[in-house]
Amino acid sequence: MLGIDVGTTSLKLALFDLDGKICGIASEEYDLLVIEPNRVELEAETYWRCCVKAIRQLLSETHVDPAMIRGMAVSSQGETLIPVDKDGVPCRRAIVWLDNRSGEEARLIGEHFGVDGVYGITGQPEVIPTWPATKILWMRGEEPDLFKRAHRFMLVEDYITYKLTDQFATEPSVMSSSLLLDIRQLKWWPEMLDFLGISEDNLPQLKGSGEEVGATSEKASRETGLNRNTVVCTGAMDQAAACVGAGNIRSEIISENTGGALAVCATTDRPVFDKARRIPCHVHAAHGLYLPIPWCVTAGMALRWFRDKFCSEETEAAKRAGLDPYGVITVEAEQVKPGSDGLIMLPHLAGAGCPEFNPNARGVFFGFGLGHTKAHFIRAVLESVAYMLRRNIEILEQLGIGAKQIRSMGGGAKSGLWNQIKSDCLGKPLVTLACGEAASLGVAINASVGLGLFPSLEEACDRMVHIKQQYHPDREKESIYSDGYRRYLKLYEALYAHDLF
Repeated sequence: MLGIDVGTTSLKLALFDLDGKICGIASEEYDLLVIEPNRVELEAETYWRCCVKAIRQLLSETHVDPAMIRGMAVSSQGETLIPVDKDGVPCRRAIVWLDNRSGEEARLIGEHFGVDGVYGITGQPEVIPTWPATKILWMRGEEPDLFKRAHRFMLVEDYITYKLTDQFATEPSVMSSSLLLDIRQLKWWPEMLDFLGISEDNLPQLKGSGEEVGATSEKASRETGLNRNTVVCTGAMDQAAACVGAGNIRSEIISENTGGALAVCATTDRPVFDKARRIPCHVHAAHGLYLPIPWCVTAGMALRWFRDKFCSEETEAAKRAGLDPYGVITVEAEQVKPGSDGLIMLPHLAGAGCPEFNPNARGVFFGFGLGHTKAHFIRAVLESVAYMLRRNIEILEQLGIGAKQIRSMGGGAKSGLWNQIKSDCLGKPLVTLACGEAASLGVAINASVGLGLFPSLEEACDRMVHIKQQYHPDREKESIYSDGYRRYLKLYEALYAHDLF
């Protein structure tokens, strides 16, 4: 099974056997086009060219017979909009999810439907320029000729699926944050389509995640080297796909992904709406399930910032020794006691996400004195992300969503110290996963079920998802972190109350 994961600045694909073992990996990077501070684009064909190159590289390096690849599916970033004409040719560059040109259109949608009304239908608690519906409305007003030419409005997952099959298809998880989907009914939201001036015919066919789309087209087969009999299934939005790849398809499991940002995913059997509108709700890649997904803007990015600005000596020494710079600096942090001797950090270097939604929030180090060292600051960064994680898990618990176990993914999961800090801070067991490509694995698992290779998603996950390591909370450290967490909350509240951000 082949899983393709199309991220914001790179595409990665992985080939798996039916035991979840990685048989090969290939990746390609690309640079976004920042037209203006608010405008971020990419030639849509770049996604496909990188996909073709990565598939050919994978087949070449693994020497796998293409006829052995039974099926594949695509995981992608959400929200990046690609309008195409009747021949499937992009009408313009892709408008990347980071693009904020459609602020006025977001305001108009919010005024027309009401923020609460939008939340109740789509699960998105704020109407912001990120969402594709706002970009479609912008195209209608600012690029009317291109808007008229647009036959289908697609997201990245849909575009790669089309290039592989010549079929226009999508699925609910990637469309959850488009503002086009009624997440309760799993149908297009007709009132929104009317407001935008489009119809269902202007969108891909809506299927379930992991549902068969079609065989690899003759053209795609020639370009990639894939076999014509390899079946393409619908994929999933990257966070939803990663949940499947982590085995987070049952209640009482929460997965957290500490990459540049932090995403927390909780599986529920119903859509969950927060009266205070602090948490978005998405459709899961597992049929019949939903994903409340609190997210925070800077997590691993805070550690990267500190590394780049203050740890040049450690970074150079690590490179000379062939070591991971992050591993070197976190070893320093291991020498510091839990709680960092009173040093607290707020990791909001680019604003606060869930549950504060405060774009004006900024990073803070508080409580340091003459005895504090660089190692204290490194550990404080790690602890701040654990506090941020705890904050969002407590919000989920207030909504009746509990967790007996946390499954950790992303670059942060490579650090044993960070994993232990999170477990101690949360007072819950935490596990890491054997496969570091959870999103690619997730869509491969879903496709394997869709093709009938497993009788159920549960059985597929039981066979293909494997635990790497388990961490259990240290009760003595847990009390230290509870005190640090209280100070973390009080620090934010005090700064916010006095308008100091």
